[in-house]
Order: sequence, then structure tokens, then C-alpha cells
Amino acid sequence: MPAPSEQFVLALDQGTTSARAILFDRQGNIHCLAQQEITQHYPQPGWVEHDADEIWLAQLAVARAVLRDNGVSATQIAAAGITNQRETTVLWDRATGQPLHRAIVWQDRRTAGICDELTAAGHAELFQQRTGLVLDAYFSGTKLKWLLDHIPGARARAERGELAFGTIDSWLAWKLSGEHVTDPSNASRTLLFDIHRQCWDDELLALLGIPAVLLPRLVASSGEIATISAEWLGAEIPLSGMAGDQQAATFGQACLDIGMAKNTYGTGCFLLMNTGPQPMASRHRLLTTVGWRRNGKTTYLLEGSVFMGGATVQWLWDPSARGALFGLTRGTTRAHIARAALEAIAFQSAEVLQAMENDAGQPIKEVRVDGGAARNDLLMQFQADLLGVPVVRPKVTETTALGAAYLAGLAVGFWQDEAELTTLWQAERRFEPAMADDHRAALFADWRRAIQRTLGWARAES
Repeated sequence: MPAPSEQFVLALDQGTTSARAILFDRQGNIHCLAQQEITQHYPQPGWVEHDADEIWLAQLAVARAVLRDNGVSATQIAAAGITNQRETTVLWDRATGQPLHRAIVWQDRRTAGICDELTAAGHAELFQQRTGLVLDAYFSGTKLKWLLDHIPGARARAERGELAFGTIDSWLAWKLSGEHVTDPSNASRTLLFDIHRQCWDDELLALLGIPAVLLPRLVASSGEIATISAEWLGAEIPLSGMAGDQQAATFGQACLDIGMAKNTYGTGCFLLMNTGPQPMASRHRLLTTVGWRRNGKTTYLLEGSVFMGGATVQWLWDPSARGALFGLTRGTTRAHIARAALEAIAFQSAEVLQAMENDAGQPIKEVRVDGGAARNDLLMQFQADLLGVPVVRPKVTETTALGAAYLAGLAVGFWQDEAELTTLWQAERRFEPAMADDHRAALFADWRRAIQRTLGWARAES
């Protein structure tokens, strides 16, 4: 049990499959953790939903549990930060606080047709230039349009100011504090936010038929965001950190200088590189996104994603491709197939990194890694061999929550500055590349040859 005077930062980490609460001490180490799974709803093929009320109650439950079960008082919490699954869309009633529909999850593809229509009408380039994103069902804007189009009376109510939209960060902040807010890292994933002017974009809102009154107020990722009401945890707590999960993980990995990169190995793989104070347009269909905003300054990132389970690198592959196994012989065992699955993760991540290096015009010196699969030493060594650069796994692998904690703690002086955070980051293991260049080239040649055989396999989805 900690001393009554000991202080912590509380990170609320609301992910796709669970809600977690983690307390971090001044050394950036985990003091304690609580976790609760959330239900996945699949109403029909391609649709994925969450119950927003369940998310709220689960997040509140783990926040209370991490304090109660570890003898920590709310008065010992110097600050709290929120990090969240990005793009997942909630629409709720401002008066009652009740959602009008289940949250539409980032994985949901029901709005692909809307994106196709906007692309056919010639709007894809405008969206890309303003938001840094490709026009895709992945992002929140078309999900919100779908809700307004399909819930009876929703659009009229929205125009009267009766409803509120938010991604999960906004939803939790509303429930905790009554404030309707979001930060630029989450706003930049909506297809509604101009990443250059740092504001909601009226032209994009008009194209999607979204009333501006629905949108949350923009706040810094680190700063005076809101105050968590004492009714929830027993004392008022400053809510002073907020960032989407991948941006928070980049901050938690202390990728604070231009050219530093991290890769998260989870449900998918998310590779992000710090590009500094100016957004960098991609020539390889990577995403340009806001990393975080603090002290009046914005840091931008390049992002590339790998989607697992027989899916594809969306920015590169034919969307009608499907997963396949090649090179099977009578001597092939389950171990070979397992090894091939691991290697496929590494090959796809390596292709994202190569695209990122080409966009940046400079090589990446090392990749910091986190996520569940980052614990696999075989995968990490093979990744280093394919990349030709070191792969570094930190001692604290809960980097998403740590990033939210860092953003919150910096705002209240719990940590002094980013230089202090850099000293707190420590490597647990460093995987050095050990593969000859010609062998690496041969492996990539075989990989690309196999990929060609998967293209155009499935009929294009309507």
C-alpha cells in the first residue's frame, strides 16, 4: 500500500476490446492496473458496434477498482489522461446523456458506399489535402453521416443543437466532467478537421451533411481540459491529457524527435513516425495525422497500418486480395504455418516502413515496439533482420496508457518537460539486424511473388 503522500497519474485506456485503468508513478513505472473486457457486436457482415454505455460503465468500474483495490485515494491522483480507440463514433442526447445508437467501431465498413460516392464525385483529393487522410470508411465522418441518415429525426435534432457527436475520448470526457471536448489527435481522424488550420472544416462538413453544432470543442492534448467530478472517484481530478491510442503510444515511447518511429503489434500493426511541426504529405498513401498539441505547438506524424487476419495493407494492396498459403509441401507442419504467419506480420510492417522512409527522404535509425506480439522474440528478431535497423522493446510496454499519463502529468507539473520523459524511457531488449543483404533481398522477392498470386482473388465489395 502506498504512502498517503505518494502521488500518481491515472491513465484511462479505452481500447477496442477492453477498458483499463493504470496508475503510473513519477518514474513512469506501473504501480497497478485494472482491466475489464467489453462486448463486441456484429449485427451483420462488415458491421462492428460497441455499447457506449457499457464502455462508460466499464471504464468507470476499472478506474474505481484500481484505486480501491490498491489502497489509493483519489486525492493522491495528480492528474488523469484519456487514450482511446480512434474513429469509433458515438452520437448522444445532450439533455439525457443517452446514446441514440450503438457506437460504430473503427473497423466497421458500412459506409464504404458513401466513400465511393464521394470519390466518384471528385472529392477524394479535397479530403486528403485538408485532413491528411484517404477517403475511407475507417474514419468517423462517414459513420456520423450514416447515423444522421438512418436514425429517425436525428438530423433535425442535430441541427437544433440537441445532440452531440464524439469519438470515445469525447464520450468519456462528457460522462466524467460534463465537458464536450476533443483533442487534435482524435479530431484529425474524423475527416472533418483541417490539420493545417487546426480547426473543423465547414466545406467538409457540408459535403457530409453534418451540422457544426454537433462537434466537440477543441482542446490541447496536454493542458487544462476538464475536471473529473468528485462523484465518480471521490475527489475532483484534473483531466489534463487526451490522445488517440496510436498517438499516445508514440508519445509514451518517447518518440519526441523528428525521424523517431514506433510500431505497435496488436489487432493490427500501426507504424508512426514523428515528422515535427509541419505536416508531411505522403506519396505512398500513408496517412498524415496530428500526433499531439501542447504548449501551443503541434507535432505531426506519418502513419501506416497493417490489418491482420487475411486482410491487407490498405494503402498498397488490391482490396479484393485475400490471404493465402504458398510453398506447401508434404513436409509442411503446423510449426511452418505458425512461422509463416509471424513472418507475414514482419513483411507487411517492413513494407510500411519502406514507404515511410521514401516519404520522409531519410532512413529510420531504429523502431521502438510495443503491443502483444512485440513480446515474441522470434518475430522481433526477424523484424529487425527485414528492416535492417534495430528493433527496441521498452521495459514498460503499456505505452499507450503511458503516453496519456505523460501528457496529463506534463500539464500539471508532475513531470517537468519532454527531456525528463526521455530519461525515463528504458529499453528492455534491443534486437540487432543479423541478416545478409542478399538474403534479405531474396526473401522480399519471394514475398512479393507470393503477393502477386493473391491479387484480384475476391470480387470487389459493393
